[in-house]
Amino acid sequence: MAEIVLVHGIAQEQKSADTLEKEWLPDLAGGVRTAGGARLADELWRSARPGRLESRMAFYGDVFLKKGAQGAAEDPAELTGNQQELTDALALEWLRNARDRAPEPGDRRIARTVLYDIEGGDEGRQGRRSAGRAAVNGLARLKWFSRMGMGFAQRFVNKSLVQVTRYMTEPSVYEEVQQRIADLIGPETRILVGHSLGSVAAYEAALRLEGELPLLLTLGSPLGLRTLVHDRLDGEHQVPELVGRWVNLADKDDVIAAEPDLAKRFADPRGVLESDWTLDNGEDDPHSAQAYLTKRQTGRAVREALEPR
Repeated sequence: MAEIVLVHGIAQEQKSADTLEKEWLPDLAGGVRTAGGARLADELWRSARPGRLESRMAFYGDVFLKKGAQGAAEDPAELTGNQQELTDALALEWLRNARDRAPEPGDRRIARTVLYDIEGGDEGRQGRRSAGRAAVNGLARLKWFSRMGMGFAQRFVNKSLVQVTRYMTEPSVYEEVQQRIADLIGPETRILVGHSLGSVAAYEAALRLEGELPLLLTLGSPLGLRTLVHDRLDGEHQVPELVGRWVNLADKDDVIAAEPDLAKRFADPRGVLESDWTLDNGEDDPHSAQAYLTKRQTGRAVREALEPR
């Protein structure tokens, strides 16, 4: 059991809970320090003494590995017809976000052109699979994805789409991820942090809580994606009853965070949901977990949930 439970996002299958904790905890401590919590920051990362803050990563990346193989199952051809339709819809929604919100004018132009070819200029000519391939190829051309080369970008986009789709549509994957989060949550847990797809898993874990949770913190969350995520969630699209405070943070240029203001998507009768979409994570990777964790807004939320301690 841990006081802080962390849930990672997509494309982490070649890592482990230990390696991700080493990546996340210095960044989270840095955000807390920036927010004025030097002592708490030391307890998060630097302290080796008994009584330090216990933080654990709910790792599920290996769930997406092919059995008996080293690589990840990232080929859309392995999906069912219904899953493929959802994957294509997600790719199109990300493209629309890039068209409207990408920081680079060139990226907005690429997204606008690809969407016109798919939805406008060639309407009726492209089949479902060709439209899906066009959307993936369009995403891979965006600066955000393509900075490590087109081949890598296409694999990463496919991997991202497939992992989100499989989590949302395969009960065995969903339940395994949820169980790994539940195994780390206990009466002492005060904060549940989820990034990217991990924010979706964290939200749904919060719906299953048996005890109170002071803070749910979601970063770069696709919870507002209507077609594949929001409309397929468990529950009644409201703040989980046992969550004392829900803070959702998004960079305005983060196209994965489809609707950065989750107050538009989730009922909040107790007034505990706070959405801040003014973060600036830089143009190179606005969806970066590191960039989110080091922000003052993240550190402030964590500090307020832990003090007095």
